[in-house]
Amino acid sequence: MKDRYNRTIDYMRISITDRCNLRCTYCMPQEITLTSMENILTYEEILRICNAAVELGITRFKVTGGEPLVRKGCVTLIREMKRIPGIEQVTMTTNGVLLGQYLEELISAGIDGINISLDTLDADRYERITGKNELSAVMENIGRAINSGIRVKLNAVLQNGVNEDEWEHIALLARTNRLDVRFIEMMPIGFGKNCRGVSGRELFEKMKTRWPDLETVEDIHGNGPAVYYHVPGWKGSIGLINAIHGKFCASCNRIRLTSRGMLKPCLCYGDTVDLMPILRGAAAGSKPDGNAGTDDMIRRAIAEAIMEKPAQHCFEQKEYVTEESQMVSIGG
Repeated sequence: MKDRYNRTIDYMRISITDRCNLRCTYCMPQEITLTSMENILTYEEILRICNAAVELGITRFKVTGGEPLVRKGCVTLIREMKRIPGIEQVTMTTNGVLLGQYLEELISAGIDGINISLDTLDADRYERITGKNELSAVMENIGRAINSGIRVKLNAVLQNGVNEDEWEHIALLARTNRLDVRFIEMMPIGFGKNCRGVSGRELFEKMKTRWPDLETVEDIHGNGPAVYYHVPGWKGSIGLINAIHGKFCASCNRIRLTSRGMLKPCLCYGDTVDLMPILRGAAAGSKPDGNAGTDDMIRRAIAEAIMEKPAQHCFEQKEYVTEESQMVSIGG
């Protein structure tokens, strides 16, 4: 389906929980209030939304959290999503802590790719950033995922005064491993508004100085807005997602679904379309004729959210950002 700016929307990010086993400072501060389970979408409801989305031309899905693997039955959900006719791809974003425990099951379920968050290679810094001493487990699970043959991407967020000096060491993981190392600019959402992120443009200049033969990769590596680069002789690639200093809104192809059933047309703004009243029979003034009528209402609500996508975000002007939730509540 195309939005009003003629962009094809074929990708949905689905947050299945706002719970996480880490406490990254810019994503999920300790004092955050979690949503009660009765107010979280059930897996059956998520599958109904996926079926409706496919009918509108959305064929690629990303399962996110919080941390999706902390929710019991996550692998089963992915397996069921892969069985829906028309779905071309199901991937996941995880912090990697529990990945080793579920990797074989995920592969058996048909997962198409796994993104793993990794902001530092230093154990002490990892604990300061995440609140947990889990770096060794994450690194082991990254290695297992690479060795399995599944497509792996690492997501790193650099912050001035925190981990900005590690960019080269993190990037070098792509030299000997078949994976994509992506550096994502800090999003000014939730606690992230108070963090000093590293500019992707600044990072690119450092990369060009360090590796003068750095070349742009033309082939597509996924559904996201990353621009990829390759150093001759390396097994993997480096990606930059410059949300602030390199707007990619003209090619945005996504819509987000929060664990509370809210469709978000754009990460930057607080505007949502609420699917919960439809799914649970409380839509004002509506009496859908059984499942068929409800499914039609879901399709129309998704179409409404797509048509409400704005022309562009305003992350470079924080005073105009209207999203007030923490990132963990949105799903990234």
